[in-house]
Amino acid sequence: MTRKQKQVLLRLILATVLIVAVQFLPVTGWLQLVLCLIPYLIIGYDILLGAAHGILSGQIFDENFLMAIATVGAMALGEYTEGVAVMLFYQLGELFQSYAVGKSRTSISQLMDIHPEYANLEGPDSAPVRVDPEEVTVGATILVQPGERIPIDGEVLEGSSSLNTSALTGESLPRSVAPGDTVISGCVNLEGLLKIRTTKCYEDSTVAKILDLVENSSLKKARAERFITRFAHYYTPIVCGSALALAVLPPLVRLLMGLDGAWFTWLYRALTFLVISCPCA
Repeated sequence: MTRKQKQVLLRLILATVLIVAVQFLPVTGWLQLVLCLIPYLIIGYDILLGAAHGILSGQIFDENFLMAIATVGAMALGEYTEGVAVMLFYQLGELFQSYAVGKSRTSISQLMDIHPEYANLEGPDSAPVRVDPEEVTVGATILVQPGERIPIDGEVLEGSSSLNTSALTGESLPRSVAPGDTVISGCVNLEGLLKIRTTKCYEDSTVAKILDLVENSSLKKARAERFITRFAHYYTPIVCGSALALAVLPPLVRLLMGLDGAWFTWLYRALTFLVISCPCA
């Protein structure tokens, strides 16, 4: 876990302990509100600040705004425990999401380490000449020392060794290679010197294609992802408008029919609608 994730976890634990403790205290009214505000602010102050910042910057309709309105509304209706609980569960879900994303970023960072920085091209007198992998042509002979990564796909001409392929295949056991075997770029040579004839240029090698996919994945959104991005632009304002209508229109209709408006009931339902409509709910 990162330092920020540990802080959120600590806030979750502290807020949970406090709100549970409040349930066993014989308090009501304003004192209960004050006691519930302590865990509420501990776990939700960043959400409230995010909602306020969004309002000031003109980007009102986001998940922070929805959660702030729903929980503040619950507190205003006297449902103090529910207001805190909603914020607790929301932050717990955000923590799980943050942890999962962090694990993915770590995996990608480790994957980026397979990038070869150089290739040892065999010179006229068989002495290795360090060059950029992109300068190596198909059919050239390269030398890979123990501990170095194979920079380009090829075929072993001389030497035998074991290769660490875990960064590419996830296989923990080394793979043995000998003359005539095909090797792929990104693997680490563990033992002896290998003389390899390249069968591809660097741009077409395995490691280059993997790195290109990783680096450009964020730029190539799937059709569903593009649709969701456009949909979210309209979704949140519609949800907020629907919640407002749910809180106001039914009571007005009831009043016109000569019935009690039941404002509390419909406001409660509107806030519930906001929570369940939030994509992070």
